[in-house]
Amino acid sequence: MTAGLDTPDRRGRTHLDRVGHDLTGNPRVRVRDVTLLSCHWYVLRTTTFDYRHRDGRWSTEQRETYDRGNGATVLLYDTERGTVLLTRQFRYPAYVNGHPDGMLLETAAGLLDQDDPETAIRREAAEETGHTIGALQHVFDVYMSPGSVTERLHFYAAPYSPGTRTGAGGGVAEEGEDIEVLELPFTEALDLVRTGAIADAKTVMLLQWAALDGPFQRIFR
Repeated sequence: MTAGLDTPDRRGRTHLDRVGHDLTGNPRVRVRDVTLLSCHWYVLRTTTFDYRHRDGRWSTEQRETYDRGNGATVLLYDTERGTVLLTRQFRYPAYVNGHPDGMLLETAAGLLDQDDPETAIRREAAEETGHTIGALQHVFDVYMSPGSVTERLHFYAAPYSPGTRTGAGGGVAEEGEDIEVLELPFTEALDLVRTGAIADAKTVMLLQWAALDGPFQRIFR
């Protein structure tokens, strides 16, 4: 008996090796086998599939996929004061891969878990920044690392103000979160993108969107 296959893993999941066998959207892909490599918290699989190339030739391929669920992120902005609200927290994967200290400046974000994207990002914004946000604008949905990670991230933007602060923020201590909240002038945040001080992809994308099509586009036109 194997956890995640025949018996529930630590999150109550079974049959994790069946994901992908029912895919029918692309006739050039035929899934042959799915092997579960790990389900300690998120799920790592190896999938073997047949792939028909554009010249008609079939080949057998293998890919590893890391499934951590889908997520959502939000850019909190104040157009009256020209500011955005970001967070800073330690990211070990970035630290071990060359970031000087692993402390990344980011937009508030988190996994959906069992919630819809809007509910999830309202929860994450309150936990991380202490702000209860009102109207949300959906910006786009993006596969952040489609070569190996299944996650689709839902992007939002929402106004904030001193009056929307209802808590301390900082994340959930029981989950090991230790999050610093930073309010920056929007133009300064863009400068940090240019210098590389902001190196988180979702944050770069939302800041650039805000300048091109979002709440601060008037500054650049």
